[in-house]
Amino acid sequence: MNERNEDNLLSEEQRRYATWLQWGARSGLVMLIVTFIAYVAGWLTPHVPLEQLPSVWGLPVEEYLKKTGAPTGWSWLSDLAQGDFASLIGIAWLSASSLFCLFAVLPIYFKRRDWVFVVLCISALVVQLLAASGMLVAGK
Repeated sequence: MNERNEDNLLSEEQRRYATWLQWGARSGLVMLIVTFIAYVAGWLTPHVPLEQLPSVWGLPVEEYLKKTGAPTGWSWLSDLAQGDFASLIGIAWLSASSLFCLFAVLPIYFKRRDWVFVVLCISALVVQLLAASGMLVAGK
């Protein structure tokens, strides 16, 4: 079956979701590659020097944080100019790609008045945003 026939089998929202997901995944991969190269090439100064990494990698989290002064939670955003934190932007982008997709299909469901899918999309968005915010914490 050629690509044109396969596109006819997909609904409008499936095509839009897939297009946004493909765009998010590809751009996230580019971000990861660029920031990794910048880190390894030394274009961005790391928070934890590469020579120190082997001595801190095996430490428990609490000790690692004390020894390196690494940020926790969302405070890494203020350290994006440092090589070891710059790559986190690509990871965050990839993690957020599904949010962009849900936002992209919402207008289709609204236009169709498909309220079940509107509620499902909004619910998924709210849960993911709450989880990312750190407001939903398990085990504490």
